[in-house]
Amino acid sequence: MTIAAGEKLPDATFKINEGDGPANLTTDQMFSGKKVVLFGVPGAFTPTCSMNHLPGFLENRDAIMAKGVDDIAVIAANDVFVMKAWAKASGGDGRIRFLADGSADFAKAIGLDADFSKGGMGTRYRRFSAIVEDGVVTQLNVEDTPGKAEISGAARILEQL
Repeated sequence: MTIAAGEKLPDATFKINEGDGPANLTTDQMFSGKKVVLFGVPGAFTPTCSMNHLPGFLENRDAIMAKGVDDIAVIAANDVFVMKAWAKASGGDGRIRFLADGSADFAKAIGLDADFSKGGMGTRYRRFSAIVEDGVVTQLNVEDTPGKAEISGAARILEQL
């Protein structure tokens, strides 16, 4: 079942790149006492994710942060090394957090997993965006079509903040 507005995120541990290499970041560390914009993508370096979804959040980062947001994070079912490379290649390194959920465990736990096996990609995230306040989802936007980033884009989040 898909998580809904008003529900608390389940406990999970993400992988992030911390200078010398991979490190763990828990949902508690990421979301407790903070207002966070979280968006999920089917995969790093994929066309819609790299040319539309992520750029919108990077371009609107300052406007989003000005609305009282403490952090912005993108999550994908990729390993931490791919997420690190995507952060650098996109210009997002140090501007937003890139969370790796390599086995899609968190995606499954929040009901936003999708089977992309036919395309050779395995289990991935459905494209979404959310506003999370102190670990509780207050807004959730889920795309119906993986190749679009309209409902879940940065413009929508700005309207909701």
